[in-house]
Amino acid sequence: MIPQSGHSRLHRPYYRNGHQHRAGADVSFQDIVKIFGFRTINIGKWVTCEEQQIAANLFFDAFCDLMDILQVPASVIALNGTLSLAFGAGGRKHSCAHYESQTKRLALAKNAGGGSLAHEWFHAFDHYVCDKLFKTSQPQNFASELWLDDHEMQPHPLNIKLSRCFEHIFLTPDKEEANQYVLTSAAVDKEMKLYYFARPQELAARAFEAIIQDHPIRNAFLVQGTKKSPEAMLGIYPQNQHRQNVQRYFLDYFVHLGQALENKRVQS
Repeated sequence: MIPQSGHSRLHRPYYRNGHQHRAGADVSFQDIVKIFGFRTINIGKWVTCEEQQIAANLFFDAFCDLMDILQVPASVIALNGTLSLAFGAGGRKHSCAHYESQTKRLALAKNAGGGSLAHEWFHAFDHYVCDKLFKTSQPQNFASELWLDDHEMQPHPLNIKLSRCFEHIFLTPDKEEANQYVLTSAAVDKEMKLYYFARPQELAARAFEAIIQDHPIRNAFLVQGTKKSPEAMLGIYPQNQHRQNVQRYFLDYFVHLGQALENKRVQS
């Protein structure tokens, strides 16, 4: 979940420099469901036709850019048809975006969700991949949580790569202690008298945000705020060499995931 801060509007321009996948044409949310394979889409009753059109184009561009950054097929973006979307519907108080694990739904608020998509998508991925990574898990579990609890993993080369991603997110180079990223997040939680920023799934989602924002393909609707936002100034995003290491391992994992799925498709 992304706490709501600021008053960004859907009509504001969001910078992006990726390929023009739509070639200037409009797309609909139903096009997005069909092209990526999302399970369902729910649009809030207060979303106007104009807002729905603007949002559909923004979502489509962002998902295409995410595909290009991660080098994965569309099926990964929709988590093999298990992920649903909501826009301007089913919001939470003080939240501009959230992922609902019970319904496997990624929701963005109408007026303040821009820049939160990568964070919430990784929550969905973290939840989806849990029972692929570990031998035993419960429906509410996230892979990042069980990894920190040292659950037994399923043997697979991709799982080894994902495990290395988590190692670099959470641990010092000698793999013996929590790193400064974790300690700083815990210190912010202590100061604010809550347990949020140091939760494993939040640490993992913010690390993913950072590597997406650092990529040469830029999309401010997909991600923003990991460098100069008030939250970033608190030190709750990976920094410097740690950030670069996380990016290297994450991108390596996803490119191999994409290649494995492509090989599977060719062979079938």
